[in-house]
Amino acid sequence: MIKTTLLDSGIFHISLNRPQQLNALSMEVLQQFISILGQVKLDKTIKSVLLTGEGKVFCAGADIKQLANMNGQHGLDFAHLGQTAFHHLELLGKPSLAAIHGVAFGGGCELAMAATLRIAAEHTIFGQPEIKLGVIPGFGGTQRLARLIGKGRALEVCLTGRNITADEAYHFGLVNEMVALDKLLERAKALLSNLSQFSPVAMKSIMTVIHKGYDLSLDEAMELEAAYFGVCCSTADKREGVTAFLEKRAPVFSGE
Repeated sequence: MIKTTLLDSGIFHISLNRPQQLNALSMEVLQQFISILGQVKLDKTIKSVLLTGEGKVFCAGADIKQLANMNGQHGLDFAHLGQTAFHHLELLGKPSLAAIHGVAFGGGCELAMAATLRIAAEHTIFGQPEIKLGVIPGFGGTQRLARLIGKGRALEVCLTGRNITADEAYHFGLVNEMVALDKLLERAKALLSNLSQFSPVAMKSIMTVIHKGYDLSLDEAMELEAAYFGVCCSTADKREGVTAFLEKRAPVFSGE
């Protein structure tokens, strides 16, 4: 259901591997995803995560066959499972990048939004079409979409269930970059390889402060930032970074 490979520069490649089902997210896939992320978090040789989908699309969304048989309690459990999986990705402490092609609908769009960065191949289509099935996005889509593209646009996208083109996604801020399909993986790996040169402690701190500080008051968020700045100042990475700068050489960070 999910294929994994460790690439150069400590990039861990996680690929949804249900091409016949357009990489639909079943409960089994989400449970496997959570298990994989747990291993990734503890493995110090892994510096970053690359997310892709096998076949013609990134991910067409939740498994509709499973959804068809769900009552209210089952739906609640399914939503909690998806939210847990994507929350683990968002707060992994290591940068992740979703390289998106074909379509990213429903849960697929929600998975992409939980990644740290997103790049899309030209002609990729995004959307939260759950309204057409009589339900709403349940894996964090209403909240992350509003935070990424604004409340007004998120309301329009979710209420109409319309498709978002790759060009719109880029201009809305839903994706960070748009590239040709044949350059998608090459560009994704280059971006993550570039991040591998930086301090893991500093990157984790940046992601934590931005994610957790977003919903705090400005004063609380500034205090959170100051606390993590202090933590970074106590690390071997900070000493190496400053020393390397003064010595006019490239730093070699250890993550300590």
